[in-house]
Amino acid sequence: MKERAAKERIEKLKEEINEHNHRYYVLNDPVISDFRYDILLKELTQLEDKYPDLSTPDSPTRRVGSDITKEFKQVKHRYPMLSLANTYSEEEIKDFHHRVSRLVGREPEYVCELKYDGASISLSYRDGVLESAVTRGDGEVGDEVTNNIRTIRSIPLKLRQGDYPGEFIIRGEIILPLDGFRKLNEELEKNGEQPFANPRNTAAGTIKMQDPSIVAGRPLDCLLYYLLGEDLPFDTHYENLKLTRKWGFKVPAEIKLCQGIEEVIAYINYWEAERKNLPYEIDGVVIKVNSIDEQKKLGFTSKSPRWAIAYKFKAEQAVTKLLKVTFQVGRTGTVTPVANLEPVLLAGTTVKRASLHNEAQIELLNLHINDTVYIEKGGEIIPKIVGVELKDRSKNASPVEFISHCPECHSALRKLPGEANHYCPNIYKCSPQIKGRIEHFISRKAMDIDGLGGETTDLLFREGLINNVSDLYKLKKESIIKLERMGDKSAENIISGIENSKSAAFNRVIYALGIRYVGETVARTLASRFKSIDELSTASFDRLVSIPEIGEKIAGSIINYFKSPNNRQVIESLREAGINMKAGSDTDTVSNVLEGKSIVISGVFEKYNREEYKEIIQRYGGKNVSSVSSNTSFLLAGESAGPSKLQKAEKLGIEVVGEKEFLDMLNKE
Repeated sequence: MKERAAKERIEKLKEEINEHNHRYYVLNDPVISDFRYDILLKELTQLEDKYPDLSTPDSPTRRVGSDITKEFKQVKHRYPMLSLANTYSEEEIKDFHHRVSRLVGREPEYVCELKYDGASISLSYRDGVLESAVTRGDGEVGDEVTNNIRTIRSIPLKLRQGDYPGEFIIRGEIILPLDGFRKLNEELEKNGEQPFANPRNTAAGTIKMQDPSIVAGRPLDCLLYYLLGEDLPFDTHYENLKLTRKWGFKVPAEIKLCQGIEEVIAYINYWEAERKNLPYEIDGVVIKVNSIDEQKKLGFTSKSPRWAIAYKFKAEQAVTKLLKVTFQVGRTGTVTPVANLEPVLLAGTTVKRASLHNEAQIELLNLHINDTVYIEKGGEIIPKIVGVELKDRSKNASPVEFISHCPECHSALRKLPGEANHYCPNIYKCSPQIKGRIEHFISRKAMDIDGLGGETTDLLFREGLINNVSDLYKLKKESIIKLERMGDKSAENIISGIENSKSAAFNRVIYALGIRYVGETVARTLASRFKSIDELSTASFDRLVSIPEIGEKIAGSIINYFKSPNNRQVIESLREAGINMKAGSDTDTVSNVLEGKSIVISGVFEKYNREEYKEIIQRYGGKNVSSVSSNTSFLLAGESAGPSKLQKAEKLGIEVVGEKEFLDMLNKE
């Protein structure tokens, strides 16, 4: 066969095999036998082997996986993968509805979806071809696992129809169906190997394996539930999801458009009873506002969208014995009691410890050593004790008592009026607090110091090289290299990471200081209101509480932080080291050349990405808007700009500006 004929045959085989994949894995309606399918796949493999230049990344043969990946590349999500606010209460679902209705000015439509118990994935497509697949990670950055995801046959490598945007992201859940999970465990047990604990952990672990060929051998599936992009076909979540089915995506039939909260409640009640009949595991129902405009109006908190909520089904419980209670000290000095349990299997994992939260929780449960206790996960990472079987209690059982002194430094514990937690006041000499503050300071969302982690921090602390965060900037390569397991390259990376952190934005510095109750969102707010650390440190209580998001508790904590001579000394040392203590160019306005202009961005750019251009527009006095209207000043259009935006701009007579023209506009200023 000549190359031209081979190319035509390869394209025909790819189209035919993709069609059969879709019928088998998405529609559950196969029209050929497995044997016939294998013959087609084998023919395609042989042709691609003979003509390697004709093999493309979207070929069905790439699903078998063969390359060994040594490590995963971390990728920043274009749109953060936030978690959902959870509830187990019908009343809270109704509260959510009332809050949303009040904010949007009417009763919205909702889309109800099953909450799949698997591993979240974000799939990027360009020109109809799968470009990348990224895990959720921490919500901002995830691992790129594209080679593994290509092996999942329900995920299209190339889309079926051409009415999709040039560039978009679709998100969903990688799951392991129950039947496949059982067969996998049967095979393992037959070979004398340890079976997997549950489908969710197996799915999550599988997509992070280094060998795609092993991933290909496991019956993973992918259920999609969220379309993202600059040029979405419809203004509603439900219509967009329905359309993606035509493109070849597996969107579960169980999604439902609901009119009013009563239909939402009925959907929840139905699936709480019917979930055991599904071929995969779910742990609740997700409720989303259908209108994308209303979603934008409702917006986000730093952790979750305000337009969605997850109703979690009641958690599984297990019964075990309380062996003892130990106490842990956190970076802010909070002392947390932890129940040490007789190991028990709960929701597919072996549980040995459970959180007791505080003294009030111990008293509420009336806990005694060797009690028979009920535990559940209830949506928490660490399980909790929810009850005690009193009839099993021994007459000689001793009650659990909360400690009076710190388990680490033996200082007398304190408890502030109106607070539930005890804390150790020995802030500057209690080891867990010192190490905790340093670990918080170097974390990715704070100063983001590469090369440093918990173990290295602990080693540096134990060796007396650091005792507070400012000591990091006094470290020398010669001192680090002498430590255990520290080579020349490791020491060099640490010093380089520390040096690079000096340019961290002001809001990150505020967050990194570890002021009690000041999280990322509050730190950003403070950085936008105060020009420097000096201005913040002298702010009055009244000025602080006048700022949205700053309540009395946060304001009091900020004032107390800056009253401390130790904290002021650390800040001075950080300033001397070159740390950014002012609101710098990342938040300042560079000029007013774009003042009064409303600008829409669409497409892919060479010099900067879209998020960077949005920041540039703000810094030059402009305003970012999401859709073209008569009030739009101009459309900043890159390659593959949205056709609908271009058409609307032309129709309304809105100027379309290219990347070079836009940058020239700024450079002239």
